[in-house]
Amino acid sequence: MNLFKLFSSRPSPKQVAKDRLKLILIHDRGELSKETLDKIKLEILEVLSKYIEIDEEDIDIAVTKSSNIEGETPSLIANIPIKNLRGR
Repeated sequence: MNLFKLFSSRPSPKQVAKDRLKLILIHDRGELSKETLDKIKLEILEVLSKYIEIDEEDIDIAVTKSSNIEGETPSLIANIPIKNLRGR
């Protein structure tokens, strides 16, 4: 057992590639264009950056469709790692 891997917080290149592929598949199933999703991502990061320090390398923002009583509805899913909270 490799103890370094057990305590490492960085995903392996294989896991990063797998996650990116999932993001592409989810994005393709959504109804937003890449340009619109990129604009949303930039605006969200701009607002969050006022209050927190963000790890910009590991950000995942995607649109998914989830089922509920009313049928399928789109959902915005954001995974934004925080490096540090900014004091005001």
